[in-house]
Amino acid sequence: MNKIDSAISEFRQMDELASGNSPVHRLEAGIKLAVTVFYIICVVSVDKYRLSMLTMMIFYPLLMFQAAGLSMSGFFYKLRYVLPLVCMVGVFNPLLDTSPMMSFGNVSVSGGMISMLTLMGKGIFCLMASYVLVATTRFDSICAALGRAHVPRVMVTLMLLTYRYVSVMMQEVSVMSEAYALRAPGQKGIHISAWGSFLGQMLLRSMDRAQELYSSMLLRGFDGAFRYASGERAKTRDFVFLTLCLLSFAVMRFVDIPELIGSFFV
Repeated sequence: MNKIDSAISEFRQMDELASGNSPVHRLEAGIKLAVTVFYIICVVSVDKYRLSMLTMMIFYPLLMFQAAGLSMSGFFYKLRYVLPLVCMVGVFNPLLDTSPMMSFGNVSVSGGMISMLTLMGKGIFCLMASYVLVATTRFDSICAALGRAHVPRVMVTLMLLTYRYVSVMMQEVSVMSEAYALRAPGQKGIHISAWGSFLGQMLLRSMDRAQELYSSMLLRGFDGAFRYASGERAKTRDFVFLTLCLLSFAVMRFVDIPELIGSFFV
């Protein structure tokens, strides 16, 4: 399996994950979206020197991973290209901020080291929460929730069509790559001299395929309105989940629980 076929397989695996039947999957999409957005806001707004406060934020994604039956190895594998970039944020902070913030015996920890760890934690926690949302909610349900939240219809439709067309475009690239490999046996990858024509042909094929898809949508009565997602509505359990999450995030954001616990033993 080449890289493109592997990417197509991973793309389909996300749809399969979102079709599960765990308690997290059964929550209403709008509730999960609101919880995720509020969680990200709380995580991002933590001060860069409050590492102890940030550590409490890990409980939400971990609990959601367990309740939804998601594997941490799958998360790290699917985001293997994004996580290193996230961890690079603030990597130079220890060199820029050398003032000591705390000490463990004879070892002092600088403010730059703490801020670096805090920024890394923020990025990883936000990615984990976003992964939980995408892996437990079908994308059309997310778009339907955005529509109910009065997000402009053009943006919602554009997001959905882009998501659906990515797989179609990857299939076109896979077909073209296979055709090139058959005409150039033994060659690894696509030669640089063929990049221009390859990209041009891919653009033309994509435009033709997009026109065919759009014509098919018009024949089925598409008029720009978002009417093809499930009309699920929030239930009592969804509002209970929303209330518990918002209260928990607010407490973890404004109360440094590890520091409070530590004060009882000092």
